[in-house]
Amino acid sequence: METALYYLALSGLLTVLLWTPYIAARLFGWGLGTFLNNYPEGFPAKTPEQPLWAARAQRAHLNLVETMPAFIAVVVAAALTPKVDAASAATIAAWAQIFFFARIAHAIVYIAGIPFLRTPVYLVSWLAILTIGFQAALAI
Repeated sequence: METALYYLALSGLLTVLLWTPYIAARLFGWGLGTFLNNYPEGFPAKTPEQPLWAARAQRAHLNLVETMPAFIAVVVAAALTPKVDAASAATIAAWAQIFFFARIAHAIVYIAGIPFLRTPVYLVSWLAILTIGFQAALAI
């Protein structure tokens, strides 16, 4: 179960760090003075235009924020289930790793605006959550 918890921790770090691209775009778009002053004059009615990639980065981050509670719940439930055997633990660990790398791929595909890949990559991470959850439920 250590591997699953390791990828849970990495996914948490990814969630925390994924805001940096769009915040950096905001810093350069608004300028340091306005950025440090919280909001430009007239905000939110008047907002400096952000690059499209930065808007996609923000949505990729929000998508991960929305998905993390389910991932956390199934990994913690699996880790706390005393009847998880070695085979189930290996499956859970593999799917936790798949989740993490699928979320990295999702962020890259989303921010880059690559058509037709965002949803399939997201569905891989969704399948990982379902698989881990089912493995944990079967072990109870």
